[in-house]
Amino acid sequence: QIRKMFGTVVIGVGIAGLARIRDLMNPIPSSPSEHLKLFGFVSRRSFGNINDVKQISLEDALRSKDIHAAFISTENRSHEETIRMFLEAGKHVLVEYPMALSAKAAHELWEMAEQKGKVLHVEHIELLTEEYKQLKKEVAGKDLVKGTLHFTGHVLDENKSGFPAFSGIARLTWLIDLFGDLTVTSATREKQKDKNYSRMTVHFQTANKKPLTWIEERGPGMRREKKINFCFTSGCLENFPEAPRSSVGLFMQDQNLFAKKLLGQVSKEELAAEKWRILRCLDLAEVIQQHCEEPEKIYS
Repeated sequence: QIRKMFGTVVIGVGIAGLARIRDLMNPIPSSPSEHLKLFGFVSRRSFGNINDVKQISLEDALRSKDIHAAFISTENRSHEETIRMFLEAGKHVLVEYPMALSAKAAHELWEMAEQKGKVLHVEHIELLTEEYKQLKKEVAGKDLVKGTLHFTGHVLDENKSGFPAFSGIARLTWLIDLFGDLTVTSATREKQKDKNYSRMTVHFQTANKKPLTWIEERGPGMRREKKINFCFTSGCLENFPEAPRSSVGLFMQDQNLFAKKLLGQVSKEELAAEKWRILRCLDLAEVIQQHCEEPEKIYS
């Protein structure tokens, strides 16, 4: 039996890009990732080789007949343009979240991928963590009364990473995946430029009109952590359930999922549900940004 192989290229070699190169070079035996073959990487910086993988130009990556798929690990700001280039060149695309910094761009890119019959896969490793899988089991079947998800982290350069509703879309993805569709009731943002501090507070309602709050807070020296407080009719959940360590890394799990899509091994239903979730979260991120950027209403 001839094994179907997909030539790949990694665009951007920051932390995620280097993890991608490592995982593409070391696929788990007899996993879908064995169908991916790394041909090179693209970077604005000059490296030559990284672990026997050669640096190639963006033009060569787009033109090469050997390359069928691009792994995009650049800063958020450039995702949209890079996805567009590779889709136009007829390549499949895996991109780190968020896929774009506007909902309109995301919908356009998705449509373009569908028209060209290409896989557009957005990495969501936050849904693959053992911590999250346990949390999802814990929440399943319970009736929410109210809840809060509070994230803290270090300062981000917004020019590169985008508005916090987009750079923090992992948190929004959790809430949608746990509690179903949400509507934004209000959103505000406090910024202290001199202190390099930012706090975004978003209030949602679930389909059953239950309140959920998402707080995204960043400042110098803030530890990267998530705090939850979900109250159900049966009681409150304030700590993450104990979770085992996974034997398979998160990027590798994501890479296997992408390879499964390339091989046509993911059901239409799963693909449709994922598309809805990704685009819905980006739509909400945009609504949140608009709320936060509205000029203060002045009451006379």
